[in-house]
Amino acid sequence: MYDLLIKNARLYPMHYDAGMLQARTLAVTAGRIAALDVPDRAPAKEVYDAANRVVLPGFVDCHTHALYAGNRMAEHSLKLRGTSYEEIARAGGGIHTTVRAVRAASEAQLVEETLPRLQALRDEGVTSIEIKSGYGLDTVNELKMLRAIHQLRPRVNMDIAATFLGAHAVPTGRTREQYFSDVIEVMLPTVARDKLAEAVDIFAESIAFSVDELRQLFMRASRYGLKTRAHTDQLSNLGATEAAAGLGALSCDHLEYANEEDVLALARAGSVAVLLPSAFYFLRQTRKPPVELLRRHQVPMAIATDLNPGTSPVVSLLAVMHMAALLFGLTPDEVLLGVTRNAAKALGRGDRIGSLMPGRHADFTVWDIPAPEFLVYQLGGLKPAAIFFKGKRT
Repeated sequence: MYDLLIKNARLYPMHYDAGMLQARTLAVTAGRIAALDVPDRAPAKEVYDAANRVVLPGFVDCHTHALYAGNRMAEHSLKLRGTSYEEIARAGGGIHTTVRAVRAASEAQLVEETLPRLQALRDEGVTSIEIKSGYGLDTVNELKMLRAIHQLRPRVNMDIAATFLGAHAVPTGRTREQYFSDVIEVMLPTVARDKLAEAVDIFAESIAFSVDELRQLFMRASRYGLKTRAHTDQLSNLGATEAAAGLGALSCDHLEYANEEDVLALARAGSVAVLLPSAFYFLRQTRKPPVELLRRHQVPMAIATDLNPGTSPVVSLLAVMHMAALLFGLTPDEVLLGVTRNAAKALGRGDRIGSLMPGRHADFTVWDIPAPEFLVYQLGGLKPAAIFFKGKRT
């Protein structure tokens, strides 16, 4: 007997492609998908009639900075008057504004300020999310952020992947060399020992960290068994994408300045290109990621909110999906695979989430829409009719 049987469904597994299955049923046992295309009268403890609605995997938001305190509305006003992201950062604003707020906040306050953002994403069908540290920029506060991320898990019906982003910016009063030494010699061993994160990340950019520091961090992280990801080629091309991919990065994210050599490196490594159209939109950038090159070389593309207080205060993956199509020219199928299968791969969780296949977590959503591409067509006013997380309706 199954725990749950979904019948009369239009199933879009998002596994091999974005097409619909002929199967109309999905069975769940012990929180995982047990089978597809079982008889609609198969014995089950609970039966849910989808009434011919669309059933999709729960969405995966694979790149966020969702845990923070305060806001950066004042800097937004500066940007609207023409001040650049780099100018604000070099004047002590940007990331440093949020660092001050996070350092002043308690662990409990960080949790409470973050919960509404996660709940808003969940209400749109996000069942898995990645959250980075990176606003502490010292040992005490980076670890505080990671502990707060762990405290969120029992408070919301979502899988949460924690990423250590100590190498996000250089804190005021420290040289880059001094601070980076703390990241790899003090913070990283503690993160690994206490199992506070499953991956590390780095912002490789002229205003942040170098390609050589990326290599150092990745080699050290690999010794601890931690996965690696990188922010690369957002503002310039330093060679960070090629370096990160060559060292086995799960993903390289942003990529506005990536070239064909970078894309070939991603293809060789099997790394995911994570595109972040809401940051592109919010910063009013004009240079787009090389989508045609990514297609040509068959690099999987994921899409994420990049939710953060400074460059993407966008608490809607559905809005970002719309942006990916309209701003970056992705097809509806690419967008849908980008928030399911490919986003799961970017987290190193492709065997657990992101598609409706036997053995995967039973995270899925039911939509009263004509077809999945409707989510890329209409902007606003869309929510799932039902959300199931690990086989339980939430």
